Amino acid sequence: MANSAQARKRARQADRTRLQNMAQRSAYRTAVKKVRAAIAAGDKAAAAVIFQASMSTMDSLADKRIVHKNKSSRQKSRLSAAVKAMA
Repeated sequence: MANSAQARKRARQADRTRLQNMAQRSAYRTAVKKVRAAIAAGDKAAAAVIFQASMSTMDSLADKRIVHKNKSSRQKSRLSAAVKAMA
């Protein structure tokens, strides 16, 4: 356990930040899953709408460095290709 007052405060802040980051990372994963579910359902119009909505979530979390920007870009690229490939 932290000994100084400063270290105790930093430990509290780290816990709070960790919980916020976990919640945001979970929202990111949920957004990706929603797009994949829409693609699996086979409705191209709905998949495109859901993809557009989830892209903003993915971009904002990449900007905040909750997830790496390259990971976000890679997943957006793959999801976009999957939506476009739907017949």
